[in-house]
Amino acid sequence: MSDVKTTDLALTSAQFARLVDFRADDGDPTPRYVQLANILRQLIAERVMREGQALPSERRIMEQTALSRVTVRKSLGVLAKEGLLRQKQGSGTYVAGGLPRIEQPLTRLSSFTEDMLNRGSAPSVRWLEKKLGYPSPEEVMLFGLSPGNKVLHLHRVRSGDGVPLAVEFATVPARFLPDPDLIDQSLYEALAEVNAMPVRATQRLKARPLPPREAELLDASPGEPALYIERASRLADGTLIEFTRCYYRSDTYDFVAELSILPPDKISAAE
Repeated sequence: MSDVKTTDLALTSAQFARLVDFRADDGDPTPRYVQLANILRQLIAERVMREGQALPSERRIMEQTALSRVTVRKSLGVLAKEGLLRQKQGSGTYVAGGLPRIEQPLTRLSSFTEDMLNRGSAPSVRWLEKKLGYPSPEEVMLFGLSPGNKVLHLHRVRSGDGVPLAVEFATVPARFLPDPDLIDQSLYEALAEVNAMPVRATQRLKARPLPPREAELLDASPGEPALYIERASRLADGTLIEFTRCYYRSDTYDFVAELSILPPDKISAAE
């Protein structure tokens, strides 16, 4: 990302008005710095605030939002860490442009909704398909289904703070979730409600170009690099409960795995 130039423009009156209209909700358990970060993230995602524009000074934000300097500074620091803001000592804070980077650990099985909430973002879903149907030959083999068994097909766009991040197609045997209306946003929440929460999964990641349909849904260009993931999730007894295929925007997601080297004595024992 290029350095911010001295010709960067300050926010216009209309843009600043969207910011100063913000008031922390005392009834919301979300920390105030997260609330402020959320509104700033939304303004950047909606392109109300554009790359290269200078934010008002910390003092002016404090005066207009009735927040403390510590709260304002912590909020700006969160967005700078995400890559949405660029802070230059002695110059100010600027909109860096682009989308937030999201780190997803590969050592823990969690839902998209849970991941977004943990980072202070608002998850949302756009349903493209949510219905019972007959499985494909591949799904019959995967789940070991008998003739006449149905599955639940879930096709959706997953977003964080209004920004489309992933296109997901999931399949679940209908015997676990016989009614599509049991699912609101989170599949895992629905599975937990019927005591069918997966406890482990096998996940495969590949680099693939975005197909035209997925690119349109993600506000991207066809052929852009994407992270393609296939995940097979299982119950404690080994039963396959979910098979998901998903395209993630590669400019927003980092999948992180922590690796370690076994001591020599344990390597010998393992061999």
